[in-house]
Formats: sequence, structure tokens, C-alpha cells
Amino acid sequence: MLGGETMKSFVLIAMKEGGERELLQELSGFPEVEDVHILFGEWDILAEVNVSSAEELGTFIMDKVRSRGDVRLTSSLIVAGR
Repeated sequence: MLGGETMKSFVLIAMKEGGERELLQELSGFPEVEDVHILFGEWDILAEVNVSSAEELGTFIMDKVRSRGDVRLTSSLIVAGR
């Protein structure tokens, strides 16, 4: 968990083919990722991510998720309230 105020978001990830278990393990090792799940359906992975800003979320997604050759599509859902 990151120190200070955090922005929670849920990141949906669609993969080209296979690789869900490997991506789940990789994402689990990142300090920004609080929880991660494999899904059935249109989306393959759901990651709960805590960062300090929208800019940091964008950097996380571009550098650690979309940079993988097997990721087809992502969608980020930023939590507005509870």
C-alpha cells in the first residue's frame, strides 16, 4: 500500500490470447495493486489499483500493463465515492 492519500481505481484488462495467470502473478507483485482477479467474459483481468493521482495511474497502465505484447485493451474505472 502506498503512503498518504490514494486514488482507488479498477482496471479491466482484455488479453489477446492466454497469459492470464502470468499477468495475475506479475500484477500481484506491484505495490500499486491491492487485489487482482481472473474473470470470465469480455474482460480477462480485474485489478484494484491505488495510486496518488490520475497521472500516476496513466503511467502505471502504460508502463506496466499496456507495454505487454499480450494485452489487447484496458479500461480504467476511477472510484468517485463510497
